[in-house]
Amino acid sequence: MSDHQLIAFTQALVRCPSLSGEEGPLTAVVIAEMQALGYDQVRIDANGSAIGVINGALPGATLLLDAHTDTVGIAPGVPWMHDPFGGVIDQGVLYGRGVVDMKSALAAMVHAAATVDRKQMAGQVVVSASVLEEQLEGAALHAVMDAVHPDFVVIGEPSDLKLVHGGRGRAEIHLETIGRPAHSSSPHLGRNAVLDMLQVIAAMERAPMPVHPILGPAVQALTDIISDPYPGYSVIPSRCRVTYDRRLLVGESAPEILARIVSDPSLSEIELHAAIAQGEHRTYTGAVLTGPKLLPAWMLSQEHPFVKAAIGGLISAGLPAELDVYRFCTNAAYSAGTAGIPTIGFGPGHEGQAHVVDERMEIAALLAAEKGYRGIIQAVLGN
Repeated sequence: MSDHQLIAFTQALVRCPSLSGEEGPLTAVVIAEMQALGYDQVRIDANGSAIGVINGALPGATLLLDAHTDTVGIAPGVPWMHDPFGGVIDQGVLYGRGVVDMKSALAAMVHAAATVDRKQMAGQVVVSASVLEEQLEGAALHAVMDAVHPDFVVIGEPSDLKLVHGGRGRAEIHLETIGRPAHSSSPHLGRNAVLDMLQVIAAMERAPMPVHPILGPAVQALTDIISDPYPGYSVIPSRCRVTYDRRLLVGESAPEILARIVSDPSLSEIELHAAIAQGEHRTYTGAVLTGPKLLPAWMLSQEHPFVKAAIGGLISAGLPAELDVYRFCTNAAYSAGTAGIPTIGFGPGHEGQAHVVDERMEIAALLAAEKGYRGIIQAVLGN
């Protein structure tokens, strides 16, 4: 395969819109490319994820490379320099929605796996193009892993071509205050749940965040607030709910976080309930993915054999092999954080380039990623 073919495939992926729940046409493009490249097995699972398998000449481990196919949308009224679905290349840079998060990684994985010499490979390499990651990280990958039972996992989220050995997790926390309704002309006869919630928010905002020596500080952000009834015509609201997006560190658990919130002494006079949100999302095949929006943080030792082998593979590919961590949540929260399978991250582009106007990928980084994935495969599965 030539660089031109990889670039053309990446452009084809960018030109195919694939919002969460609408990844079907893009999945068909991926399947067709895998078949054309001679994958030994190609299929679509019940959730709509594409799975391609290449078998080595000898038995051995299973290495899974995963990239999600869904993207965020285009903000209305915000102009792009180039058509977000045009796949335009301008001065060595490919523009388009999803080119960083994460269609370039997907294209590079698909081509890298196909170029490895099967005679020099023990085991099998599996490439998955998983769905709905933007809405519920890890849920679709869970099904893929149940099917292929990987020994090692590579997540292709953007890492600026550095080797990632850990990442923050994420929890979506719902807090609810319960008041007492009354006519708004006599507010003293009731208890305003919104005013109670303001005290809760103040306590949340002043709460110290733990810090990890490698992942950095935990982060929490208020993302919405809802009162009931709404609109509140002449009535004191009796319920108020807020959502916090909480970025987790290694070792943090949901029960501890929730207990710390509700046991705050400054909130003892408030009826406060805390819970982890439950996700339920329908894939383009009609399957429904469900689960708590609780994705644990993860960390793999720099001395782990998988990390050391991957570093060797990147060096053999002529890449610097610098170590880093993800500050955001990825499918690795399931593969490493929940399932406990040794996982690393490696991908082209920088995380700050994802979800932005004029999302862009340097062609040089795309080509380097393909070499990097090939080097990792050869280092881990080489016989």
